[in-house]
Amino acid sequence: MLNEVDPNEYDDAEVGGDDEYHRDDLERFLQQGAWRDAFEQWAADSSLDAADWQIVEDLALLDQFDFFWDDFADRVGYHAPGLPEDWRERNLHPDLDSWETVSGINAGLTELGQLVCEILKEEYVDWEAEFDAPDDLPDF
Repeated sequence: MLNEVDPNEYDDAEVGGDDEYHRDDLERFLQQGAWRDAFEQWAADSSLDAADWQIVEDLALLDQFDFFWDDFADRVGYHAPGLPEDWRERNLHPDLDSWETVSGINAGLTELGQLVCEILKEEYVDWEAEFDAPDDLPDF
């Protein structure tokens, strides 16, 4: 589930060493049950239907999640996988045929990522951040 994509390839982030971001620790927590717990909770309310979910599985999108410790904000951060804007030109999947489907999948994966982060932070992570983050940081 974790680190299938090189996080240094993100346009909006510069990623340091894995020790600083606790990726190995987070991966262990995911395997210990954080992923299962978050996924079950998310699936109970998800608006993705079976056809949408098949696209997610066929494209192995879950393998592209990246979770990391954000020490500055004292939280678990993430990059969620998503379908690109040029999905139609790239013929990503034969059943991918509308912006509604693309948007639904992207939104669903974002919701899943956020829930995973919340469960990791609330139930698994016990690291202390060195910085007391301001109250007005945006939620990811």
